[in-house]
Amino acid sequence: MGKWRMPDLYRAPFPLYTIKVDPKTGWVITAGGGGASKTGIKNAVHFLGLELVGDQHCATLVHSHDTDTRATMNLAIGGDVIAAGQDGRCSLMRFRQRQTRGKAAAKDGGGSEQGAARRRAGKGGKGSEGAAAARGNVSEMKDNTTQISVDTFGEVQSDLNPQDPLQKCVRFSPDLSLLLTGGTDGHIRVWEYPSLKEKLDFKAHEGEIEDLDISPNNKHLVTVGRDFACSIWSGNQLAMSLCWHEKMPQIAAKSYRYMACRQAQYPILLRIFTYPVTSLTYGSGPTSIPHKLSKKRNVLSLSTAFIFSKHNKV
Repeated sequence: MGKWRMPDLYRAPFPLYTIKVDPKTGWVITAGGGGASKTGIKNAVHFLGLELVGDQHCATLVHSHDTDTRATMNLAIGGDVIAAGQDGRCSLMRFRQRQTRGKAAAKDGGGSEQGAARRRAGKGGKGSEGAAAARGNVSEMKDNTTQISVDTFGEVQSDLNPQDPLQKCVRFSPDLSLLLTGGTDGHIRVWEYPSLKEKLDFKAHEGEIEDLDISPNNKHLVTVGRDFACSIWSGNQLAMSLCWHEKMPQIAAKSYRYMACRQAQYPILLRIFTYPVTSLTYGSGPTSIPHKLSKKRNVLSLSTAFIFSKHNKV
């Protein structure tokens, strides 16, 4: 019996580097591309609509926004704004939607791409056109079209690495008053939002910053870097560092490299979640593999990941 695999939900025409879900609209926003090299691979941000028809998930390309010569490597969503990491800069894009009627709407936003996405999505290559036909709703799908407009309204220099500047992560504060970035130069930069006035710029790690997050009250930052460190900051002052070998001497000092972190507020306790890359194993169920571990970097699969740490179940 062959190995079971989840069907592809969506196949992009370029490598995918980041994915987020807009909590207000439910759109899945993906981005990536071929970068500045003239390979013929475009750079774009895709807005996908998801629907469940029976027991089958379908994805429709609602809108494609071209990002010219810069591939979006990471992004964060704050209200109706996308903060996109493109090379050493953070580009701010506002997106809006409106409903239109009539055949003319099909020509907007890359209609041919949308049709191709519908044909590719879901099991057996059946997309949302087939799903709509199953519901007897084809005419409505063709007449009612969601149009999205995307406008760039701001940009900041988020990484100053003299050799190859690259923003690695970006985050909005929960109250949308701050914009935070980390890059390959090891610096955390914080801007007031939406004025984009720089508030903090400090060296947090030796080498690349892999991820960052901010506490719900905006008082603390947590950062992880390729220097094997996980640090908590109060402003630009180091509050504490997470050191495995101090609490668990049987673990070597550099057994773990942290790749991601999140903060969550509980009634009494502030918890920090980190994912040491060397301690992750995948369960027997279907897994969603990061693009660096997958040969198909342009495939978005709908699947469930079972992740366990070396000492505790996450």
